[in-house]
Amino acid sequence: MSDVRVTPWQRDQFPPPPGELLTGMQARRPNGELIGIDRVLLRSVPLATGWNGLLGRVRADFTLNLEYRELVMLRVAVLNKADFEWGVHHPAYLEAGGTEEKCEAIKHQTVADGIFNEEERALLTLTDQSTQRVDVDATVIEDLKRLFGEAQTVEAVATVAAYNMVSRFLVALAI
Repeated sequence: MSDVRVTPWQRDQFPPPPGELLTGMQARRPNGELIGIDRVLLRSVPLATGWNGLLGRVRADFTLNLEYRELVMLRVAVLNKADFEWGVHHPAYLEAGGTEEKCEAIKHQTVADGIFNEEERALLTLTDQSTQRVDVDATVIEDLKRLFGEAQTVEAVATVAAYNMVSRFLVALAI
């Protein structure tokens, strides 16, 4: 974290962020330890508050299968060259049921079809199109609706969008 382009927040800085914000951020992290992105976000309390709420919901409250959400997060990290994001979500993906074989497969520009099921392929197509060109083909959305229903389609699109925001923040500030 020494090359980060802004000085990360430290515990001895005043004024301290609100206690409930720190508690909420720590609750989302293994062992309650703040990570690099948290310390940069804490340079702006309003940003940290909104970010923690949004990403906390994406990570914990969506009904779309966690393994699928983590797959999307990893693919966004690959496409945007967000190594920090990969490092955080790789173990989470494996813990949610993903495999190393699939992790290796999504590192390639074109993802091989044979390793992923129909749902995963649809999510990867969504992720690639939304991340690389923003515009997503209507047929991709129709496939997602057929496979997941409308609510989980919205959650899938929101996961891609949210983690594109994350990766762009990470890469721009060299976190």
